[in-house]
Amino acid sequence: MKRSGDSEGEKRRKNNLEGLYTHVYPLKELSRRKLLQELGDQKIPFLGPSDRGFQHLWDSSYTGLVLRRSCSLPAELHGRVQAALLTLRSKGCLLRDLVRVRERDVFTTVSRVLLGEPGHTYRYLDTRLFAIPWHSDDAEVRGLNCCDPDLSAACKALWELNTLFCSDVSQGEGDKVTQCAKGEVDAKQGKEGDTESKHSEDSKNSEGGDSESRQSEEGDTESKQSEEWDIESKHSEEGCTGSKQEGEWETESKHSSEEGESSQVKPSESSVAAGLELSEGKCQSWATKTISGTETEPVGLGLQEKPVSHLKHSLSEHHIDDKEEPPSRQGCSQPSPPQVCTGLVKFNVTLLNYMDPAAMSHLKEEPYYGMGKMAVGWHHDENLVSHSPVAVYSYSCHNDKGESSEGSSDEKASWRIGLKVAWDIHTPGLALPLESGDCYYMRDDLNSTHQHCVLAGDSARFSSTHRVAECSSGTLTYIQSRCQEALSNLHTDPETGSHSLLALLPTTLQHCEEIHNEVEFEWLRQYWFQGRRYARFCSWWTRPMEQLEKDWKLLETMTMLSLATVEEEGSAGEGRREMAETLLSALTDRHQQRQTWRDRCHSSLAQTLPPEEAPVDRPFWGVDDPNMPLPFDLADIINKVESLLWRM
Repeated sequence: MKRSGDSEGEKRRKNNLEGLYTHVYPLKELSRRKLLQELGDQKIPFLGPSDRGFQHLWDSSYTGLVLRRSCSLPAELHGRVQAALLTLRSKGCLLRDLVRVRERDVFTTVSRVLLGEPGHTYRYLDTRLFAIPWHSDDAEVRGLNCCDPDLSAACKALWELNTLFCSDVSQGEGDKVTQCAKGEVDAKQGKEGDTESKHSEDSKNSEGGDSESRQSEEGDTESKQSEEWDIESKHSEEGCTGSKQEGEWETESKHSSEEGESSQVKPSESSVAAGLELSEGKCQSWATKTISGTETEPVGLGLQEKPVSHLKHSLSEHHIDDKEEPPSRQGCSQPSPPQVCTGLVKFNVTLLNYMDPAAMSHLKEEPYYGMGKMAVGWHHDENLVSHSPVAVYSYSCHNDKGESSEGSSDEKASWRIGLKVAWDIHTPGLALPLESGDCYYMRDDLNSTHQHCVLAGDSARFSSTHRVAECSSGTLTYIQSRCQEALSNLHTDPETGSHSLLALLPTTLQHCEEIHNEVEFEWLRQYWFQGRRYARFCSWWTRPMEQLEKDWKLLETMTMLSLATVEEEGSAGEGRREMAETLLSALTDRHQQRQTWRDRCHSSLAQTLPPEEAPVDRPFWGVDDPNMPLPFDLADIINKVESLLWRM
């Protein structure tokens, strides 16, 4: 009997442990671990341009990928864009971000800056980037005087590139991979025939490098391979995209109306597009790709269609649907329903990235295919409108010291884009070399069904990654309108200046407190956590953020008035209790988030930044600040509300 009892107790203990393990490591994570354990040290095949079957693989499994060789763009535009990128680097606009990954702060490996429509932001890894406005020919933008002339010219050049991408990315004739001259093709074949065959062989025999964290600064983790396979999507390409979870695909309603209003191209846009068409005429077709997957054999490569290598064992039962639970949006309420990008594409931001491999102490080997050194690990680009394309301009250049490896005969000296079908270990990967000035598009659902990585070359590289960012809650116009929604419940006496609340409904109170938290934690603290970097380069955000902080102080006043109402003994019982519960929830969340942001601002990593880049703990005020209606530390107020609820 004792032994039986011990057996039952042991069973219960194991069940409890299994339940805890499943809670800590969700079922999908357990499946990932099982898949990677079965895969072991074996490498999945991948193909490059000189490998037989490359074009067939591209047409059958990577149909959304479109390459534009550098000669497809006007030479004048190349010159302006590349000069703009160098200007941004010389002015110090490209900076590494201090982002949040699994409750820890880490520096990104690439330096970046966001450009885009005035008032737009881009959120990734609990970090909101605030766009320097690109200077277009629109009347309202043309009058901007927020940057110095050199930076303004740089912003305008990137807007011109964006205009070209908007008109070209959806064109049928865009489904071409072009080579600038047949002589180049023939010349490269001698190089690629040697390097790629060795490169393909290496992919099957190499050790694959270490299994450290996806970037060296992210420290040690328990299941490193499993994290790298998919969690690397948290460090997006061109530098860490989107939110931690996948699946939050929403779009601002105005996008569809703006994009559907007219397909007419402005004069400046048509001139750029015309330049593209003319320059295309100089390029010899290398391959023609269609969405239907029909294959046309590449010119000069002599590739013969043949079945690609397969793994020695079958793991089809472990194919995992690459979906995530929708993320909880901190401080945001009433998310918009998911929508799909249709009609004319309008890229609203570009995330500019810069990386010099020579300045990196460690670059991790790509662990699954043996593709080589990775600048950015496997990921999906996040926080985009569903099914919207991504357009990338790649520019390899000299580093800050004037050093460059351009002209190297080794193909691995070139930067490459690696692609794989998400959570599919049977379809070979694809490695596509990029020459300076090349562009590529990820169209249709490629970004959601596949993952991509960036394989480092020897030279420094810029990338301008143009996106249709999901901005339903990410524009200045949006947060200003949210503030006005809340402040519409505040009455100010014109004679005395005293304040009072117009409505005391619990639902109204909850709505106002949600907006209060959103303004503070999604905008003010996000802005100041990135230090004074924006004011150094561009004054566009200075006044709007000052006004937003003034509105936030009024929201603090509204919270004070709500607390006073709840403390009045004569208030209606049930409504008063509901108001107290609403306030307790909002204040508890606010108190915890303030402490988190305060800790981040004073972390050891934050202290390593120069003063002009270091996080600023703002808003912050002392205990007896007469200008603030409530204290910064809300612990005492929370205790008071809890006691009040206890007595009700």
